[in-house]
Amino acid sequence: MNRPEPTLHLKPRKDASLQRRHPWVFAGAVERLGGKAAPGDTVRVVGADGRFLARAAFSPSSAIRARVWTFDEAETVDEAFVAARVHAAVARREPLRERSDALRLVFGEADGLPGCVVDRYAGQLVVQFLSAGVERWRDAIVDALVAATGCAAVYERSDASAREREGLALRAGPIRGEAPAPVPVVEHGVRYRVDVIGGHKTGFYIDQRDNRALVGEHAAGRRVLNCFCYTGGFTLAARRGGAAEATSIDASAEALAMAAANERDNGFESPSTWLQANVFDALKSMLAEGRQFDLIVLDPPKFAPSVQHVDAAARAYKEINLKAMRLLAPGGLLFTFSCSGAITADLLRGIVAGAAVDARVDAQVLRQLAAGIDHPMSITHPEGEYLKGLMLRRM
Repeated sequence: MNRPEPTLHLKPRKDASLQRRHPWVFAGAVERLGGKAAPGDTVRVVGADGRFLARAAFSPSSAIRARVWTFDEAETVDEAFVAARVHAAVARREPLRERSDALRLVFGEADGLPGCVVDRYAGQLVVQFLSAGVERWRDAIVDALVAATGCAAVYERSDASAREREGLALRAGPIRGEAPAPVPVVEHGVRYRVDVIGGHKTGFYIDQRDNRALVGEHAAGRRVLNCFCYTGGFTLAARRGGAAEATSIDASAEALAMAAANERDNGFESPSTWLQANVFDALKSMLAEGRQFDLIVLDPPKFAPSVQHVDAAARAYKEINLKAMRLLAPGGLLFTFSCSGAITADLLRGIVAGAAVDARVDAQVLRQLAAGIDHPMSITHPEGEYLKGLMLRRM
């Protein structure tokens, strides 16, 4: 005899977000759990009036108490359901393989697999299971990925802090195949090595693909400064685009070593300048030296991991943008980004505007920038829009 489906009952007037098809149920909206549910189990979510709202993955340790699988009462969440979501996500990215062999194949809520991230580097898959629901279906997701892509090598990087907020232990290591050496990929004609074991995120910032290409399109003859350069993505795109010179700054010696190796792999005639330093200090020193650049990239790490950090993050973003504005020659271009989900596009624009005012320079917004199209955002889940950017020209 099947046990009754566990049911998450919401408090009165706490169903509005689900009615708008937002995929999260916060703990404060929950009245009670009817029945028993372990972390990751599927629960039926109902309003205070008992009306069906969604089926969702239960997470008793998280502030996001449930993440929606489906709003269709007729759908059952099982291995076939999960596999179908994986195959559909992979199929949607198939046309992008002509651009690069580094692609995001699954992007969480936008692909109906909340908390699951999958990146492909050539024949290597890298997966992250960041919520209790996808942790519950881990094996089924991996099986479906292998079937959908034909990739036999799968490495797990479930070592992000988001897992801890779900009450899950951090985990990393090979699931299929052996632990890989750095994986060579090609993006818009530029070769990179991707360290899937020790690199940031899953090894590379795939989300910046289109923005790297944009920098390359505007780099010809320019003196380029790339701040928080990691393994040199924007630098190499600029060099391929004909930059006159390039200076890149990062605090990590390991990242800079791989950046220099990437540069050698691309066969550029002369090496760039790779500077190991704190970016804030380096920019201050460059201003004191009277340096100027024609194109500057600011792609810092996440300054605001949560809304509680927004004020401090805003000050940090303003400081680096103010210094960059002053270092930028008239007619120069600034590509400035935030990957903090808590920093909205409007807030970033306001911060950069304030930096321009304090730097006493005029600037034009040429483009608003975002992640590539393999990182889609669900129209009802604005929290998925984490990467924001601006392309500006100093007058």
